[in-house]
Amino acid sequence: MKRFLASLLLSALPMAAQSAQPTPLQSAAQAPTIEVNVRLVNVLTSVEDRAGAPYGGLQKEDFRLMEDGEAQKIAIFEKQSELPLSIVLAMDTSMSTRKDLPLEVASARRFTRAILRPVDAVAVFQFSTYVSQVQEFTSDAHSVEQALSHLKSGAATALYDAIYLGAEALEKRRGRKVIVLITDGGDTSSKTNYAEALRASQIAEAMIFSIIMVPIQADAGRDTGGEHALMQLSEDTGGRYFYASSTTQLDEAFRRISDELRTQYLLAYYPNRKLGSEFRRIQLELTPAARLRVGQSLRLRYRTGYYNSKIE
Repeated sequence: MKRFLASLLLSALPMAAQSAQPTPLQSAAQAPTIEVNVRLVNVLTSVEDRAGAPYGGLQKEDFRLMEDGEAQKIAIFEKQSELPLSIVLAMDTSMSTRKDLPLEVASARRFTRAILRPVDAVAVFQFSTYVSQVQEFTSDAHSVEQALSHLKSGAATALYDAIYLGAEALEKRRGRKVIVLITDGGDTSSKTNYAEALRASQIAEAMIFSIIMVPIQADAGRDTGGEHALMQLSEDTGGRYFYASSTTQLDEAFRRISDELRTQYLLAYYPNRKLGSEFRRIQLELTPAARLRVGQSLRLRYRTGYYNSKIE
């Protein structure tokens, strides 16, 4: 499945790194060496106040971090993480979005100019009946804008394939990884399904930000089931979703994504257990003392877990 889907891309994805060879024993008398690979697990966290604005006044001791219910020691804590950003900008070019596509492209251009730093990179994907990568990762905003000017419409919508392939492209990238989807939420032609798209995103540690385009008036063609799927995908990966039906709302959604990516907390830990289920569930909360000190209701958003099989 993975090899088949990768062939849909216009450019091939990088080859996987070669596995390290085991170290031989020096002598029969030497005690065997047991290598234990423990990966530092990064938990990028967004904290917002009642109004939905980013909240930046927390410290390391304000958080309590758990894995499958077991407390973990926070090894790294950073506010307003400066880690490089790799963003897959995935544009729905199916017939159902054709009318809104020029508005979406204009807003995406403004977002690119606002978010890109020299250490960051954006790749552009388009998806309709099939998925194609129309711009490889680049820090050149002009190249991204040119790619956005040459999108082509198609009949159907391969939304889950776009998420799957976008996550696959991000998997080997360093730093923070983000998929920004601009779509009306429907899926009609994917080879992958919801569960496979979610798994690929979690393995890549990619946050999904969904901008759901809806008509001004709800009509019979609106895919509310697809919208709910996007909402859950965004929630489970630590991203968020927005609704938009105008240029103003599109620009506001992109602005809020940009603000959030600039004000995230980074918490990281070494899991203190080596065995267990393949999928490890992450729980993060504020301590009672922190909630008492803050004196208001804050919401935390972060990825819900990771796959143990990816520890290398």
